[in-house]
Amino acid sequence: MKFLDQAKIYCRSGDGGDGVVAFRRERFIEFGGPDGGNGGRGGDVVFVAAQNLNTLIDFRYTQHFRAAKGGNGAGSDRTGAGAADVVIEVPVGTQILDEDRETLLADLDLPGKRVVLLHGGDGGFGNAHYKSSTNRAPRRADKGWPGAERWVWLRLKLIADVGLVGLPNAGKSTFLAAVSAARPKIADYPFTTLAPQLGVVRLSHAQDFVLADIPGLIEGAHDGVGLGDRFLGHVERCAVLLHLIDGAAGDVVHAWRTVRTELAAYGAGLADKPEIVALNKSDAMTSREAASRRAALARACGRPVLLISGVSGVGVREALGTLWQAVAEARGR
Repeated sequence: MKFLDQAKIYCRSGDGGDGVVAFRRERFIEFGGPDGGNGGRGGDVVFVAAQNLNTLIDFRYTQHFRAAKGGNGAGSDRTGAGAADVVIEVPVGTQILDEDRETLLADLDLPGKRVVLLHGGDGGFGNAHYKSSTNRAPRRADKGWPGAERWVWLRLKLIADVGLVGLPNAGKSTFLAAVSAARPKIADYPFTTLAPQLGVVRLSHAQDFVLADIPGLIEGAHDGVGLGDRFLGHVERCAVLLHLIDGAAGDVVHAWRTVRTELAAYGAGLADKPEIVALNKSDAMTSREAASRRAALARACGRPVLLISGVSGVGVREALGTLWQAVAEARGR
């Protein structure tokens, strides 16, 4: 299934049904009086967060959603039937944005969460509603109220506990495959990951968290260079970031600063999230190279640096323990 995390759709709620003008006419009843019923309510447009969905690909082929009009009233004071709601299922983590793509209308961040985006129009009154002691035979009936309509943007932000960031070929997909059952594409060229990947890391029966791998960032990603930074939205909800750096590539400090610059340029608080820095591919460095690069990176970022290898498994268990502690603290808060 192709991954799609943005879609634009048109929504319209149903119009209310019309009220009617009717009078009671029965044999031997001389003054029947008005008995025109009210119209029924139009259908709402409702969004529901469904746990079994993980992409917005369905909205590439269906962009228009219209609720039905409410039923018209009838004689004998019968109210028209209310129209059924249009229920749109979206993945958990979907945000509904106005057409300007900035105004947040709803955030479906919990399974089963429901949001009524557009309310259906009310039904019009029939002439029975207007009868009074001074108006015994009203001939007024109202049209139903029109529904609402608008274009909206859907944007999916995956729900994950830990976000993997780094330059292309830093070993993020290899790390994800090593610690979870996920099977992302792994190759020796840049940008093998073209869409976010999720994996569940299970340390024990009671210790598990979700890890999200996003396509690699390069210098100028916030200006659209490479794959750009649009996929960073999928780590906005993460409790902690795991920053993987290719230790065998050489200038590890420049690699760390490049990604940090892109996180700060993107905004949304990503630069302020807790960050765990790991020097990856320790099996491709000599002991002296690993020690010097690890020390230089620690001085630059001002925190301890983990030394790991996603291929050989060196330091991976310790890194997962550190990540779990950060996730547990975030869940406690």
